[in-house]
Amino acid sequence: MSAAAHVRELENKHAKLDDKIRTESKHPAADPAQIATLKKQKLMIKDQINALSDN
Repeated sequence: MSAAAHVRELENKHAKLDDKIRTESKHPAADPAQIATLKKQKLMIKDQINALSDN
């Protein structure tokens, strides 16, 4: 897989996590721990995207 394809895949995962966080946050009984976990995953993916983009 090329670096550009890998970045696109990571960007898609990042967007899906963003949607999932937004959906989870709208629930009246949203689980703050789950939202925090999703945000950490999103941040790790963003760091990977930035690392690959810098190369």
